[in-house]
Amino acid sequence: MTIEDYATAHSDAQPASLAELYRRTYLTRLYPHMCCEPLQGRLLKMLTSLIAPRRILELGTFSGYSTLCFAEGMPEGAEIHTVEIDDEAEPHLLEAFDASPRRADIHLHIGDALQIVPQISAEPWDMVFIDANKRIYCEYYEMIKPLVRPGGYILADNTLWGGKVLDTTANHDAQTAGIDRFNKLVAADPEVEKVMIPLRDGLTLIKKL
Repeated sequence: MTIEDYATAHSDAQPASLAELYRRTYLTRLYPHMCCEPLQGRLLKMLTSLIAPRRILELGTFSGYSTLCFAEGMPEGAEIHTVEIDDEAEPHLLEAFDASPRRADIHLHIGDALQIVPQISAEPWDMVFIDANKRIYCEYYEMIKPLVRPGGYILADNTLWGGKVLDTTANHDAQTAGIDRFNKLVAADPEVEKVMIPLRDGLTLIKKL
């Protein structure tokens, strides 16, 4: 048993619907490890309950697991907009979302987040989850930060990137280099409060001051 297994066993269990989606992701999707793990999902749900955001933005939907965790924790009257670049995933995502009691509050957008987000940001965001193209995390951050209300939160996934960020050589692959640039950008930003949690592949919590 790993430390994460132990932590999972001593935390709330994921709902049956999410357990089925998690199983289906591993059976049917390429790169299923990209799916949010159950322990992280419970954390995202609890953070959402604590922050009580009215408007959530998610960059990178994948199989919809994290989307449904956010939806589970949202207060009544809140909504989540999730952006996924893979158009082939759309029917599977809609099927998963249709089974949610918060279906009316989940809005799926298919396309490039850098193009879509400005079109759906007439109002400030209370919470944003970045989990899309690791190469351009900095670009996402620079686009999103002005759109988040003061006191709002940005959550960035995969910020430890399998430990590759510890490599001090200059021979980083493009994804590792993108994550490393992002981590340095956030760490040096005096306009936000930030903490990196070494859960799974790294989760950075950022609060806009």
